[in-house]
Amino acid sequence: MRRTALAGFALISALAASAALAQESQRVRGTIESVSGPSLVIKPAEGPDVTVKLTDNAQVFGVVPLRLADIKAGDFIGVGAMPQPDGSQKAIQVMIFAESQRGLGEGFRPWDRPGSTMTNGTVDATVAGVDGQVLMVKYKDGQQKIVVGPDAVIRGYIPSDKSELKPGVHVAITRADKLADGTLQTARINVGRDGVVPQ
Repeated sequence: MRRTALAGFALISALAASAALAQESQRVRGTIESVSGPSLVIKPAEGPDVTVKLTDNAQVFGVVPLRLADIKAGDFIGVGAMPQPDGSQKAIQVMIFAESQRGLGEGFRPWDRPGSTMTNGTVDATVAGVDGQVLMVKYKDGQQKIVVGPDAVIRGYIPSDKSELKPGVHVAITRADKLADGTLQTARINVGRDGVVPQ
């Protein structure tokens, strides 16, 4: 009985470990070295090459340079910013999402730079301000006042397809899941266009 119970516990532990491993994810940024069917070999700025397999229904988005004038009320955007003393957020980078991405990551949370924030929401209003354009960005639990100065990087996502995935292009994967066998897989990849290096 004891041996059976231990064997059962070991099996459950192994399954739990496998599930945890499968849920691990990481960001991948770099240049495509080669393409073989659904698998991409990506060379990051630092470290060894990484192989990522695309799911059958993987989404591909081109990342293009845009201007402040391209941000309109009703757009769904993501803003990486630094908090200001008056409670506003000073934009470092603004991403205008494609309509098919509306609602992606909606909310307000820390970003991947020390002390920074990320706001994903809908532009409710945009007005000229002393330090730049002021955007009121609303999301399901609140809103943020975003100041977009002339130094902010503004990019947009354009729906694309796997034909853009060629050796030499810059790509970024925000979530590559590590599977039980140690390989990486993703359902979405961003491709830089017109000299853009996607983040």
